[in-house]
Amino acid sequence: MPGYDYKLLERPRRRVLCPLCGKPMREPVRVSTCGHRFCDTCLQEFLSEGVFKCPEDQLPLDYAKIYPDPELEAQVLSLAIRCIHSEEGCRWSGLIKHLQAHLGTCGFNVIPCPNRCSAKLSRRDLPEHVQHGCPKRRVKCEFCASDFTGEAFEGHQGTCPQESVYCENKCGARMMRRLLSQHTLAECPKRTQPCTYCAKEFVFDTIQNHQYQCPRYPVPCPNQCGTPSIAREDVPTHLKESCNTAMLLCPFKEAGCKHRCPKLAMGRHLEESTKAHLGMVCALVSRQRQEILELRRDVEELSVSSDGTLIWKIADYARKLQEAKARSNYEFFSPPFYTHKYGYKLQVSAFLNGNGSGESSHLSVYIRVLPGEYDNLLEWPFSYRVTFSLLDQSDPSLSKPQHITETFHPDPNWKNFQKPGASRSSLDESTLGFGYPKFISHEDIKKRNYVRDNAIFIKASVEIPQKILA
Repeated sequence: MPGYDYKLLERPRRRVLCPLCGKPMREPVRVSTCGHRFCDTCLQEFLSEGVFKCPEDQLPLDYAKIYPDPELEAQVLSLAIRCIHSEEGCRWSGLIKHLQAHLGTCGFNVIPCPNRCSAKLSRRDLPEHVQHGCPKRRVKCEFCASDFTGEAFEGHQGTCPQESVYCENKCGARMMRRLLSQHTLAECPKRTQPCTYCAKEFVFDTIQNHQYQCPRYPVPCPNQCGTPSIAREDVPTHLKESCNTAMLLCPFKEAGCKHRCPKLAMGRHLEESTKAHLGMVCALVSRQRQEILELRRDVEELSVSSDGTLIWKIADYARKLQEAKARSNYEFFSPPFYTHKYGYKLQVSAFLNGNGSGESSHLSVYIRVLPGEYDNLLEWPFSYRVTFSLLDQSDPSLSKPQHITETFHPDPNWKNFQKPGASRSSLDESTLGFGYPKFISHEDIKKRNYVRDNAIFIKASVEIPQKILA
């Protein structure tokens, strides 16, 4: 081994340091021919490389002239050092020759476990390990008095049949572990047990109370019809479908029949009241039909525009034009719209193949006044400016759209702008309305993108003064 690598208390003299390893010499030897000294191990390693010269002066060496130097060794062993475990906390210091004796008692020196458990630890930690941590220590169980190794005792803990433990169901009972299984299965008041009727699990001391609510617990028919036992949750179904003594309402109760009798007597009631029931059903159907009409009217009113503007898309234009050509004066109707909230109700119609002077050559458009929900609140006759437009569907980024637009003021003396009667409908020919039989010719409608994707858009707008809207 090279020289001593210890923490010296004082700087050593140069003569005790090995020229090869630079440390205080271990087992120093002296070359008699030149007087130089080295660690025995350091010099042997140097010469093993095949160079038989003194490392200091390069003079030839002779193995026979290399001798131990006991005087120098005594000086080295008298050097003062700190314990090799000083960084771990050992405060010992002394001579090198006393180090081994100190390590025999040093609390920081690592030694093997005397129980041969393969653990190596400091001497001061050994008692704790031997008493509590060593897997090969001998331990006696305090409950059954059996002797175990520490390793085996860890497996025995928590399973010893003689150990006193509390019931796992927290009933408060305490007993030896070997008796716990029997207690849990048959004696513990907190054990779980399935209900005989519904099979749900309950704590043993609550299962009696459960039977008062158990849905499958057998109970007698409340009408005492003679059925021996019925599951509690099936009683309503039994009373409704099976119990002969249950009181039932007539199946025509929704139609107005208020008769109530036992189930056995219901058949007779139905036979005797057929005519009366038929009358009730007819009256119910009539009422429902009226309600449906009212609901449909309400839905239509909710879907009507109320901002004074209608944009009406007539899709499938080519087919509808051919249909109009095949049927003289064939009129298409727009959805109705309101001029404003709580305002006049209007409707636009179009003759795709023209009407009157525009027949077979022009698109004709008209507007008419329909009976509205708020007519009694409005001023009559209808007298506000109306504008028709056929919208140009050309791309605005390519060319400026050129809509076809016509505007008129209604004639207050014309009868169709007077307050409409409640019987007037959108299909009544007498309410043709006012408009333009020659709104745009069939030739002009082809010149721009008035027809695009086989559809046209007709816009109708009404100008309402701001004071009326307010």
